[in-house]
Amino acid sequence: MDFKSLHFFFVIVTVLITTSCAKNTNFRSYNPIYKLGDHPEWAAKDWDDRDWSNKVFVDGGEIFWSRTKVNITETPKPFEPYGVFINTFGEYEVFWDGVLIGKNGNPGQEADHEPSGELWATYHIPEELATKGTHVLALRTSLYYYPDHSRKLRIIVDYYDYLLRDPLIDTSFMHMFAGVFLIASLYFFFLFLSDKKEYPILIFSISCFLFFALIVIEYINHYISIHYSQHHFRLEIIGSLTFCIAILVPLYFSLQFPFPKKRSIMIGYIGVLLFVFLIVHDRYDFTAYNMGMTMWFFSTSIVLYGVYKKIKGAIIVLLALLLCALINALTYYDISLFAGFGVILLGMFYILSVRTKEQRIAYENSLVQSTRLRLELLKKNIQPHFLMNTLTSLIDWVEESPQKGVSFIEALAKEFDLFNKIEDQTLIPITQEIELCRTHLDIMKYRKEVDYLWEEEGIDYNQKIPPAILHTLLENGITHSMPLDNNSILFRLIYETGNTYKCYTFLTIANARNNTTRTKEGTGTKYIKARLSESYGSKWDFSSETTSLGWKNTIKIYL
Repeated sequence: MDFKSLHFFFVIVTVLITTSCAKNTNFRSYNPIYKLGDHPEWAAKDWDDRDWSNKVFVDGGEIFWSRTKVNITETPKPFEPYGVFINTFGEYEVFWDGVLIGKNGNPGQEADHEPSGELWATYHIPEELATKGTHVLALRTSLYYYPDHSRKLRIIVDYYDYLLRDPLIDTSFMHMFAGVFLIASLYFFFLFLSDKKEYPILIFSISCFLFFALIVIEYINHYISIHYSQHHFRLEIIGSLTFCIAILVPLYFSLQFPFPKKRSIMIGYIGVLLFVFLIVHDRYDFTAYNMGMTMWFFSTSIVLYGVYKKIKGAIIVLLALLLCALINALTYYDISLFAGFGVILLGMFYILSVRTKEQRIAYENSLVQSTRLRLELLKKNIQPHFLMNTLTSLIDWVEESPQKGVSFIEALAKEFDLFNKIEDQTLIPITQEIELCRTHLDIMKYRKEVDYLWEEEGIDYNQKIPPAILHTLLENGITHSMPLDNNSILFRLIYETGNTYKCYTFLTIANARNNTTRTKEGTGTKYIKARLSESYGSKWDFSSETTSLGWKNTIKIYL
């Protein structure tokens, strides 16, 4: 998370706050009043509505009226007419001071027509009616779909062009904001595909995508007409997306800042979150806000534990969560929801970058270690002790059997030639590795005068493998084993493959040199692990154990 990324994010948040938090000061509206029935004279400005009530109960498609007093505090500027934005449930006709200024759907005829009209609509107020003073907005409404649903009427009076343009400006900024997280989601998803064991990367990718989807669904009404009968479905999607994000964010932090009894605590948290999601499910904004707060408190608790344990990056993430709380305190729900989620995702991105850097450093260290161990292994093969024993054996064979002595010299030269070819390579063909092992056994037959046998099973000769790792297992088998009663030691290499892995099993069938197990990790084992890390990252397992017949080594490489 560099400075430019932070700067871009806070510029976006600042623009959103300044554009979305501006309040209209040129009007004041009063609470609407309602009456069941249908009389055209109810639209009149001076109608006596003292017997009207604050609520109305309808069974379906019958007509009811609402009247709202609106006080315009400023005379409109020339050539800049006023308009009225209306957000309510139902299909309706709009009257301003008794004059019909708009129609939204087919009130009273909803059962006979397809759903029409929009949940959010803006209407132009004629210039002669938009004077400074008190006016009456009357709606002739029917509510055929979901008559028991909340029918809160929200209106805004402002310049007509502003009412049309301002939501689109907000939407464009929010979609730019969402696009950042869509790109991040795709990037980290493809990054996960290259290493499918990095689950924090996958969780972060999914969280970014869900946040992108949340923004799109929230602002989709500004460019797609949504009928009031479809609004509940949109709110369900928003609630479900918020619920999923509220699960993934603490799960992500639990992987980055591990804590005791993580599984049980996470299950308990999901249970609490599910209770919050269902207990007042029909109050969608209230439910989403409560889920966000539950997520924040739980995530902050996890990060505080990380700070307590002095885990790298925990303090920065804690500051991001505190900034989220500050945004929530200073802004209203819509801004705090998206800005807060954005800050949290940036905190998640920061800790992910810290972990990625640590993995890169570990990988670079493994390369250094691999080089050092490779030199150690090469030195081991040309060390004086090895050469002296080999030359002593060679002298004996030349004296006793010159022909076998020549074969001994050829095997020794071949092994050094193979080492010279492979020592600087990361991967070599399995055939070359097997040839190296067979050549080494030829040398050791002359040195030890033991019958060393080699067997292969299921080998795919098109595969590649890090150099000298089987050779190292072979050396360990020779060093720590004694011949069987027939003066032989058998080495068997078995290759198996599955949908997600390939596996090499290296068996040494011999008598153990002593009854103790090899608990200390020697140079050879360190070399094998360093080579595997160099070629496969973390996508491998290596194990070594005794068997009833000798020793078993297993190298499993994940695809």
